[in-house]
Amino acid sequence: MDIFYSIVDFFVRGGVFMYPILLVGAVATAIAVERYVTLTRLSIKNRAAWNAIEPVLTEGDFDKAREATAKDETAVAQLMAVGLARQGAVRRVDDVEKAMRTNLMELIPRLEKRTHYLGTFANLATLLGLLGTVSGLIHAFTAVASANPAEKANLLAASISEAMNCTAFGLMVAVPFLFIHAFLQTKTADLISGLETAAMKFLTLLGDRQSARMQTRLELAQVQKDQKAA
Repeated sequence: MDIFYSIVDFFVRGGVFMYPILLVGAVATAIAVERYVTLTRLSIKNRAAWNAIEPVLTEGDFDKAREATAKDETAVAQLMAVGLARQGAVRRVDDVEKAMRTNLMELIPRLEKRTHYLGTFANLATLLGLLGTVSGLIHAFTAVASANPAEKANLLAASISEAMNCTAFGLMVAVPFLFIHAFLQTKTADLISGLETAAMKFLTLLGDRQSARMQTRLELAQVQKDQKAA
């Protein structure tokens, strides 16, 4: 209980700017939790979807891969669905790559949404803490200027306590969210990198398959040419 009362006393002594800092911290916490849960689920689902799709693509059964991706709503399945649809229509690797790159550019903002707010809220908490410090110092000098000599020391100490508590609380909110922001950015970057890797693997498989098909056609043409010559 002593710790609880100490925290309450620290908060009350910080002045009115402690409340907006607390609000900023609460909103940032909600965003951080939501982003972490969402990105973690997406990573797990994307990994499971890719593990199911990759063997089918390796076997060259693109029709079965289309059926698998059509029923899946994960980001990697959507990306593969775009590539498979384009592959079935045009069969050119360059066109497939352009279509998948365009789809990836549409997916990236959905993965990055709201994460950037954490950096903004961290800066906002710091600025609110500094604003509370300025407010406390203004109160301190105002109190000293108009108070009785016997009360000046107490009023000055209370105002400076308000200033320092507000600064400390602002930094206590800001510093963790700077690290959380960096962590979630890294997690998002890893997720995007995984999608890019899956796309490159698919394009490589598609290119190898087309090269093998072209080589087979050349060999058949050469055999037919030799037969006609004979």
